[in-house]
Amino acid sequence: MGIVTDAWGWLTTGAHWTGADGIGRRLAEHVYVSGAALLVASVLALPLGLWLGHLGRGGALAVNVSNVGRAIPVFAVLALFMVSPLRNAGYVPTVVALVLFAMPPLLTNAYVGVREVDRAAVRAARGMGMTGGQVFFRVELPLSRPLVMTGIRSAAVQVVATATIAAMVGQGGLGRIITAGFATYDTAQVVAGAVLVALLALLVEGVLVGVDRLFAHDGRLTER
Repeated sequence: MGIVTDAWGWLTTGAHWTGADGIGRRLAEHVYVSGAALLVASVLALPLGLWLGHLGRGGALAVNVSNVGRAIPVFAVLALFMVSPLRNAGYVPTVVALVLFAMPPLLTNAYVGVREVDRAAVRAARGMGMTGGQVFFRVELPLSRPLVMTGIRSAAVQVVATATIAAMVGQGGLGRIITAGFATYDTAQVVAGAVLVALLALLVEGVLVGVDRLFAHDGRLTER
């Protein structure tokens, strides 16, 4: 219990929340990097996965190719970027590495979500005279929402947890609190930093669950 008490004491010390190296700034940096990576990955992966799922062709190959990224350590990708011209581009190397890490679950769940939509519902929609676009937006997209949102939540939590690697190349984020604790042999600070990352990941998960339920509620109201 001693380390827990020490970590709590570190977190509740006001001086640790302010200043250039304070929790407030590191948290803002972490949210910025994570949000940028998730946004870019979503813009790239979700439309592609949904489109391939709607077409029913080429999706399996795209998913398998994207899943190769899961076998490549994010830090290894970041290290390669840091010996390239991008090393002086601020957060760009970290964001790109996190985008590559986030795309597989987004692409996979989007594709599988559309492909697992009841084919009978799709055939019925086409039988009613709906165009391909109408079938996608009115039938496939709403019914695939749960699995798509699961992919978004998975990617978001993974990105938040992995964004700590930014500290390994001198960038900001909550990882800086952890690495600073290691550098000064301050175990309480290391634990406090890890707790902050875990709490942020849980908060992001909770927010996305709430958004998913809101969409589900609006969908039920529309159906009525």
